[in-house]
Amino acid sequence: MKNFISKIEAHIKKPEKGLNENLFLFLTRLTPMINVDLLIKDFKNKKTLLSWRKKGEVYKAGWHIPGGIIRFRENMINRINEVAKIELNTKVKIYPSPIKISEIFLKQKNRSHFISLLFLCELKKKISDKNMKKLKLKWFKTAPKNIIKPHKIYNNLINEFNISSLYKKT
Repeated sequence: MKNFISKIEAHIKKPEKGLNENLFLFLTRLTPMINVDLLIKDFKNKKTLLSWRKKGEVYKAGWHIPGGIIRFRENMINRINEVAKIELNTKVKIYPSPIKISEIFLKQKNRSHFISLLFLCELKKKISDKNMKKLKLKWFKTAPKNIIKPHKIYNNLINEFNISSLYKKT
């Protein structure tokens, strides 16, 4: 077994930069993934920003809260900033601590167990209409019916716009 593990490790250059897709999927079959989700609010207009996600292994396509899996030796704030950069093409203001911690189990082979840390965020600057369309982003006043199944746990928080209430609903 040691030789086998050594051979796998020889193919991992910088795990903090991410892993080969096949190796990553294999690891997700053995251990929970820790991810950050970004609850992006526009408090002035009472809206929440969601992103369109294509069909997964067991759930249909639908709206979701932007998020990403924390890499090896990466801190949570860095991952939040990377998600904002990659999924939103912008920067976000991050509130200091998670407003909800959830354990999510999915009935699928890969990526089936998550520890999700939900962070309250606001955009630092408006996303252009062109980028909203290109990135498949949309503002919602209430949680849409076609939100992906794993993110239905966030519906009450999508609908809430009182900061102190958001922190009490963990």
